[in-house]
Amino acid sequence: MAQYLVDAIASGLVTALFTAPDPPELWSLLTFGVMTVVFLVLTGQTPGMRLLGLRLAHPQPEQRLALWRAVVRTGLLTLLLPALVVDSDGRGLHDRLTDTAVVRER
Repeated sequence: MAQYLVDAIASGLVTALFTAPDPPELWSLLTFGVMTVVFLVLTGQTPGMRLLGLRLAHPQPEQRLALWRAVVRTGLLTLLLPALVVDSDGRGLHDRLTDTAVVRER
């Protein structure tokens, strides 16, 4: 969850650059979604994951994450509740539905 907090703060700060002097309000949620999808598809990890030494594992380890997986996972993550519902392996509902998992980088 710490990576989520890092990414949320980063997206709020980026959005604030465009909305200043007004607060970012819900625009930061759009920035969070776009940032998360783009970074997951291109690098397999968000800035928060990279900072904490994590990455997203998925069914085809040698390939990039499919766009649909990144969009569905991020869409569910923005609801926050799926991230709080975890199974015995510690995977959130958003990871179970997209067949992904957050793992420590080697």
